Amino acid sequence: VQLQASGGGLVQAGGSLRLSCATSRITFSSYGMGWFRQAPGKDREFVAAINWSGSTTYYADSVKGRFTISRDTAKNTVYLQMISLKPDDTAVYYCAAAPRGIASTFPGLYDYWGQGTQVTVSS
Repeated sequence: VQLQASGGGLVQAGGSLRLSCATSRITFSSYGMGWFRQAPGKDREFVAAINWSGSTTYYADSVKGRFTISRDTAKNTVYLQMISLKPDDTAVYYCAAAPRGIASTFPGLYDYWGQGTQVTVSS
């Protein structure tokens, strides 16, 4: 199983980025997907999640209205569109896959994790 996150980078405050997480060797349509992030010196925190069909999504309060999670079953890929970025969004962003197609805010329910992609927002 492989989750490959990409799309991170350096952006100014107010800018946008789109993260991608390409999956392989899993039945993508059977998994819920999530994005988490970890800033230096802080615990990993939930960002967004989507269930197997895309019909259910959850967002952390800190990103509601600015971030959008989506998935493309044909490409076995989940995305995180981020707009109006703030310096507080600076972190390593991780994608993860949860069994039984669920969307969850709880990291312990995710079986597989990607390697992370760095997002840095300058003020």
